[in-house]
Amino acid sequence: MTAVWSALALSFAVIFVAELGDKSQLMALTFATRYRALPVLIGISAATAVVHAVSVGIGYGLGAALPTDWISLVAGVAFLAFGAWTLRGDKLTDEEREKAQKSTRSAVVAASVAFFLAELGDKTMLATITLATNHGWLGTWIGSTLGMVAADALAIAVGRLLGKALPERFIRYGAAVLFAIFGVWLLIEALRALV
Repeated sequence: MTAVWSALALSFAVIFVAELGDKSQLMALTFATRYRALPVLIGISAATAVVHAVSVGIGYGLGAALPTDWISLVAGVAFLAFGAWTLRGDKLTDEEREKAQKSTRSAVVAASVAFFLAELGDKTMLATITLATNHGWLGTWIGSTLGMVAADALAIAVGRLLGKALPERFIRYGAAVLFAIFGVWLLIEALRALV
C-alpha cells in the first residue's frame, strides 16, 4: 500500500507541474469563461481519467518488459526534455480556441471531447507513461489524474480572480525548473544503479 501512495504523490506532483502553463490549462480557462466551473471540471476529469488510464497501461507494460535502471535513465532525460518543452510554452491554436469558445454542446461533453483530443501525445500523457514504467499503475493513474484536474481547477480559479493577467512567464519558468529537478534526480538514481 505504501508503494501506491508513493506513486500517487509523485505522479500528482509531476503532472501538476507539467500542466502549469500547458495548453490544457489555457483551454480550461477558456471553457470557464463560457460555462460554469463545475461542469468544465467534470468534463476535464472524465477525459483525463481515460487518457491517463491509456498512458499508465502503456507505461506499465513497458516497465514490465524493460530493465528498470535503463528506464530511469531514459525517464531522467525525458523529464529534462519536458522541462525544455515547458520553457518553450504552449499556445492554443485558433481552432482550439474557437472550439472552446463556440461549442454549443453541454459543458461536460464539450470539455471532455476537447481535453481528450488535446491530451493525446501531450507532455502530460508522455510524463504519465514515463512515471508508470517505474511505479505501480494504480497510484500513477490516480495521482496523474488528480494532478491534472487540480492544475486545471487552479487555472479556472485564478483566471476568474485575475482575468487574463496571469503571470504566464513565471509559471512556465517555475514548471521548467521543477521538471529539471525531477530529471536530474532520476538521472542520478539511474546512474547510481548502473555504475
